[in-house]
Amino acid sequence: MKILVKNGIVVTDEYEKRQNVFIEDGIIRKVEENYLAEADVVIDAEGAYVLSGLVDAHCHLRDPGYEYKEDIVSGTKSAAMGGFTSIACMANTNPVADNKAVIRYIIDKAEREGFVHVFPIGAMTKGLKGEELAEIGEMKEAGIVGVSDDGRSVENSSVMKKVMLYAKMFDIPVICHCEDSVLAEDGVMNEGALSTAMGLRGKSKACEEIMIARDIILSKTLDVPVHICHVSTAYGVEIIRTAKKHGVRVTAETCPHYFTLTEKECEGYNTLAKVNPPLRNEEDIEAIIRGLCDGTIDIISTDHAPHHMDEKNVEFDKAADGMVGFETALPLSYTALVKAGHLSMSGLVRKMSARPAEILKIDKGRLAEGKMADITVFNPNVDYVIDTGKFASKSMNSPYHGFAVSGKVVATIVNGRIVVRDGELAV
Repeated sequence: MKILVKNGIVVTDEYEKRQNVFIEDGIIRKVEENYLAEADVVIDAEGAYVLSGLVDAHCHLRDPGYEYKEDIVSGTKSAAMGGFTSIACMANTNPVADNKAVIRYIIDKAEREGFVHVFPIGAMTKGLKGEELAEIGEMKEAGIVGVSDDGRSVENSSVMKKVMLYAKMFDIPVICHCEDSVLAEDGVMNEGALSTAMGLRGKSKACEEIMIARDIILSKTLDVPVHICHVSTAYGVEIIRTAKKHGVRVTAETCPHYFTLTEKECEGYNTLAKVNPPLRNEEDIEAIIRGLCDGTIDIISTDHAPHHMDEKNVEFDKAADGMVGFETALPLSYTALVKAGHLSMSGLVRKMSARPAEILKIDKGRLAEGKMADITVFNPNVDYVIDTGKFASKSMNSPYHGFAVSGKVVATIVNGRIVVRDGELAV
């Protein structure tokens, strides 16, 4: 199939320029101003940005084992609706993705039935228990792009040291969920006056910051790159900033909810706002935005975490942690960062496409001639209110229902295949 995307502003992490993009046989053949050619499909991107397909370095597809929440089919459709063309899914499935058999299941199913590229992340330890190393070498051969026990930290520092050394041998990133679970003391929201007023056990910022520091120290000691997940606190940002100044090979991510929402969203015992790490304060939002602007925080991930509503419609302290994020991440980030004047559109593309691909060491995140045609067309001029009832995901656990945003994905092309067109699934 030949596809011509015309009249749009092509945005890469290096430039923004009005150009046409011509695709043939799944490959970008031409990126040039005013270029025209006969095509089977013409997409008029007038008034829109044409981006390299977004890359999500941190999501949960729940497949295998929790398909009632999400599966590879519904999850990849949801990702495409959000403009993501490549996603890296975490290992907390059932069975846990701690061996090559589960990794091959995910890859094979995604290739057969998925709508975007899926890159599994393998567990650091068997069963996510933090005790015995998973089969990292075999999982690397099977196709993982990183290791993580996301959802919990490897609290035994000796085990974490071994994880880092093995990951270094296989040249894959170490992706760290940072939380001291003992210090957390079963906290369910940010520790402070609001948690006290609500009668809920709080989780201090120190729980996260202590483990960020521990993993950075191990990274420095072993000279192993480390990637810090979902940074949510101001001091966490400062620890990472200082480490980078001293040459530590650390990268970091945050998620849209950590620069758009505060703990106040939990008022009224709103379980849709219950996440881990928890939503913090205004000062933390300000610090995270500064960290995004100065490069301390390298990327924006979704931490897409679907749950059945029965797991949210319970008492706050019993509710599952997490929210869906594929279909809200780009408009939220555009509205809060680009439209608000903090980042350029090119800077946002780097945070959500080019840089995550670099960290995962995958050949994605570039819109250039000769590259695979993974492209997102995003119209920044569409103002609307988020309606979770229209999500392609199986789950609707998002606190953003009714939230006003600017910018909508109007087309997503994956490997030269149009998956989303005119803002609707085309498959």
